[in-house]
Parts: sequence; C-alpha cells; structure tokens
Amino acid sequence: MSEHTIPLYQLVDRELLARLMKRTGTGASVSVRELAASAGVSRSTIGNLLSGSQESVFDPAAHQIAAAIGVDVLILFTPTGRATRHSGRARAWDAA
Repeated sequence: MSEHTIPLYQLVDRELLARLMKRTGTGASVSVRELAASAGVSRSTIGNLLSGSQESVFDPAAHQIAAAIGVDVLILFTPTGRATRHSGRARAWDAA
C-alpha cells in the first residue's frame, strides 16, 4: 500500500451503532451531532451510517467514531480489504 492509500472500513451493524450511541463507554448517550463533533466527522456521515445509505468510511473516521463511542474499532467496523487512493487534499466527506 502506498503512503496515499487509505483503507476503507465497513460498518458491521447500523443497529449496533445506534445501541452504542444510547450507552457509550462512559455510560452516557450521545446524539448524532455530539458524536460527529467528538469524532471529527460530519453529521451526515453519522446519519448516513445509521440510515444505511453509507456503509463504509475511511480508516481515520472509523477509528475516530469508535474512540468517541468508547469501543474498539473492530466492534463497529471491519476492514474491507480495499483501499482508495487519496491525493492528500481534503474531501467533502473528510470535513466535519
């Protein structure tokens, strides 16, 4: 893998994400807006994962979402085995 490829992670179960948002690692619940802000991803990314309209995120986002909820990344996501070239420039879905 080159330095400009970023692995994709697929959400294991959107219902699991919703359940974990109701009771995070701290025991508190977190809203879509709060999770997005804490993870440094857009609200639409979280909303799309919950609705099923988006199934995968890039490696950094998967780790940030899992950390914000307080679980290991492999609880929520699985590596897809595919990587996508990234030019290093910010993309619309990389912005918070």
